[in-house]
Formats: sequence, structure tokens, C-alpha cells
Amino acid sequence: MNNVNMGKTTHIVVVPGPGFSHLVPILEFSKRLVQLHPFLHVTAFIPSLGSLPNVSKTFLKTLPPSITPTFLPPVDPNDLPHGLLIGVRMHLTVIYSLPFLHKALKSLTSRTPLVAIVVDNFAYEALDFAKEFNMLSYIYFPKSAFTLSMYFHLPKLNEETSCDFKDLPEPIQMPGCVPILGIDLHYQIQDRSSQGYQLFLQRVKRFCNVDGIFINTFVELEKEAIRALTKEGSGHPPVYPIGPIIQMDIRPNESECLRWLDKQQSKSVLYVSFGSGGTLSQVQITELALGLELSNHKFLWVVRAPSDSTSGAYLNSQDENPLEFLPCGFLERTKEQGLVIPSWAPQNVILSHCSIGGFMSHCGWNSTLESVLQGVPLIAWPLFAEQRMNAVLLSDGLKVALRPKVNGNGILEKEDIAEVIKNLMELEGGKMRKIMRGLKEAAIDAIKEDGYSSKTLYQSTIKWM
Repeated sequence: MNNVNMGKTTHIVVVPGPGFSHLVPILEFSKRLVQLHPFLHVTAFIPSLGSLPNVSKTFLKTLPPSITPTFLPPVDPNDLPHGLLIGVRMHLTVIYSLPFLHKALKSLTSRTPLVAIVVDNFAYEALDFAKEFNMLSYIYFPKSAFTLSMYFHLPKLNEETSCDFKDLPEPIQMPGCVPILGIDLHYQIQDRSSQGYQLFLQRVKRFCNVDGIFINTFVELEKEAIRALTKEGSGHPPVYPIGPIIQMDIRPNESECLRWLDKQQSKSVLYVSFGSGGTLSQVQITELALGLELSNHKFLWVVRAPSDSTSGAYLNSQDENPLEFLPCGFLERTKEQGLVIPSWAPQNVILSHCSIGGFMSHCGWNSTLESVLQGVPLIAWPLFAEQRMNAVLLSDGLKVALRPKVNGNGILEKEDIAEVIKNLMELEGGKMRKIMRGLKEAAIDAIKEDGYSSKTLYQSTIKWM
């Protein structure tokens, strides 16, 4: 693909949502943009709640010179009301950052014209400035076509439904999508009387007033949902599937977990991780540990300190040593069976290792795409956000994940954990790996220079040049 801009630099702005899992996707998207358009310069205005975590600072050092990160003054966590849902906290972080963003945009536009603004779906309020500064407006949606379909379907569902969605007796049907129970919809819309629900509905309605939506998925993964979203006359803004876009870890020179994996047999290890912010309760950590032990399968577990909130580490730092919360004697008893890593591990490198045979995951969309790109089947253990929707897509739609059932108290017990691990690693994994291999090949093809996703991204942005 040849760039038509004859050496004149074009400037755009991107605005991430708060949190590592919203910062990385839009900046990885920006990297793809500047690869396709060498004369494009991206300025990223970054809102944050408190100081940026070290993992975010490390990632920002990997950006090319054509992407300039600019930090908006951080919002003091003490300025937000206590007890808010994570989605509401993210929304308010952006709201409190808007005056600083406006000032930064005004300063930047006084020096250079800006062609477009691309915002994360949690930073949609920044779209208010598009008209003032004569910019085209876009949303970068770092989630599935299934979830975007739900966004567009929600106003209709809101009008037609009188009860809470979790109480709906029949599955919800959306064009091109696998049927889904109301209780598996996004966690923020479960309680329709909450502030979180009203904010969500407000966000959804803003999606209809942009020049386009870039979505981090690819046609072969969600063919029918994408077909429905891009159908002429759908009433939606143009939707551009341009994924999979993931963070590529650089293989560490020295890593205990990789040395350990090198010693294991092919497809023998279950990787266990709940993303950049997912947390389990103390009771659930104990059950998971004992379930891993009971399964008699090899495991590599990235463990965090417990929290009563499933998103407890998302916008908060954790200072406790997570190993202290494991059952007494667990590390000693399983030292030949598994490896426990506190807090963080190079996930994409781990998933690409030949000894990994399965992934017990929270089903965040970044992790889902990483698993697809490495051809690894999953055990779906959703925690918050739209993760239950992803679990339904993976288990019911694509048939590449097993989804265990929790008990009446919301706890997954050790016997059920051991059983689902055995099912994946011994019985169902082979069939799922075959499906995953097909999806992996399609994903790699999509992001080649002449692949559908690459061509879609190029053609949808060439008007900027």
C-alpha cells in the first residue's frame, strides 16, 4: 500500500481510557496507523487516576518517535466518591480530565491543524471537542463485534424490557450473534436503576454520532456479527474491523517462568491468569489453588493478592505479597507440578510457548485475542466488564472454551476446577486446538500487508492524508 501524502505530515489525536488494558490497545492501534501512513503523527493525551503504574510507563517507552504521549494531570483518587463501579470511576476520571484536554488541544491546534480525533470507548466525552477543532471523530473499540452489537441493541432492549436484564427468562437475540442470557450481558448494565446503567446508556447513544468505529476484531472470528454491523442501511456509523491488534511482548533475556516452561512437555501446561486487573476473593484463591493441585496437571499461575472486588487491581496498586495468601503448604506440595508467579508475567510470550496446552482466563478481549493468535484453547472464568459476553462467544459461539459453573454463592469449587482442567487438557483440548489453529491462521492473514484488516484500516484512514 503506497502512501499518497508527498512528505507532508498529518496530525491526529488519540485519547485512551484510564487503565492499562485501555491504554495499550489504542496505542498499539496507533503503531499500526503510523506503519501504514509514514507521514502520520499521533499525539496521545493520556488521562489517569493517580500516577501511572510502572507497567504503563514501561510500555510507553516502546512507542516510535511518530507517537507522542502527553500526560494530562492525574485525577486524585480521593476526589472520586467511594464505592463506585470500576466503569463509573473510569468515566469520572475522563470527565475530570476534560478541561485539561481542552487546554492541550487548543495549544496544539494553534501550532498545527488536527485532522481527526480517535478516542477509546471510555473517553467518548472527548468527542465534544471534535467540532470545535474541526476534526473528524472516531471511536477505537478494543472489544468484540458481539459487544458492539450489544451497544447498538441496548436502546431497543431498554425500551422493550421492564425487568432487570438478569431476570429475562429467554436469551436475547442480536443480529448475527450467538443468543445470550441477560445475566451474561455487561456487568455495568445488570442493575438498571444504577448510575452505572444510565452512564452506559448515555455512552451507547454517543456511538451513533461519529464518523466511524474501529473495532479490534477480524472477519473470520466474528463473521456474522461483523456482516450485520457493516450492512448497508443498518443505521450505524461505519464499522471497520481492523484486528487483531495486540501488545507484542519482547522476550525477556532471563525469565524464571520461561526457563521452567522449557523443561515441560509439549501442550502439558495450563496457564492461569486473570488479566491486568482481575482479582479473586481469599475463598476463591484457596479453591483455585486446591483445584489446580487436585487436577494433577502442570500449571503456571500468575497470582494476585485477594480482593472483595473482581476488578480490585484494575486502577489500584497492590502492595501485599500474593504468595502469602495461598493455602498452607501449597507451594511446597506443588513445587514439581507447577510454578506460581506473583502479579505479572510476559503473557504473550508464555502463550506462544510450545508447552502451553490451555489458558484459564478472565476472558478480557486482549487476552482472548492473544489466545487466538497463539492457538490456545481456554477455560472461561469471566470476572467483570463484558467478560461474560466474551465467555459466551468463546464457549457457545466459537466452541474454543469450556465454561465451568459456579455454586449458589458465586464460588467455583476445587472439585469443579479440577474437573474442567482435566476436560480441557485430556478430553476436549484436541478438538478446540483444531478450531483455534484455523482462527490463528485467519488472524495472521488478516493483519498481513494485503490482509483484510490491514486494507480496511488503510482505506478507512487514507482520507486523512
